[in-house]
Amino acid sequence: MENLKRKPKNDFNWEAQWQQLYILTEHLYSDLQFYKDDLKFLYHLVDKYFMGLTHNANLDEMRELAKELSDESKCCDELQDKTALHLKHLAELIDAPYKYDSHQIRKEHEKLDNEIVSFVNKFRKNKKEIFAITEKVMKKEIQKRLTA
Repeated sequence: MENLKRKPKNDFNWEAQWQQLYILTEHLYSDLQFYKDDLKFLYHLVDKYFMGLTHNANLDEMRELAKELSDESKCCDELQDKTALHLKHLAELIDAPYKYDSHQIRKEHEKLDNEIVSFVNKFRKNKKEIFAITEKVMKKEIQKRLTA
């Protein structure tokens, strides 16, 4: 998923069979569940080392990251809901090909795909920042213990 934003613009979303889009959407849903679990881990990491940051200049930065994690968690929940609804639409379209406007479903898929790409890119940026700050705190803790 590293190149999600830069993936080539092809016509897969517009040419794929409904079953293929359904399978792809199931994978997207599964990926979102993974990110949701990862967000829980990151929030725990921030919470666990938050006390270590109270005497640190990075306190405000860590508070902002914790808020962003909360916002990302909400966004992930919304994307999961949208993905579940899209899966329902695809399943209904597979069962009854003329129930929905196929062009609209493909646009829905493309929009969902773009929203997930945006979410993943923001998630990765924040994860990197959290790890960098946490690493600093852990190094300071190790140095404190070694000098004590």
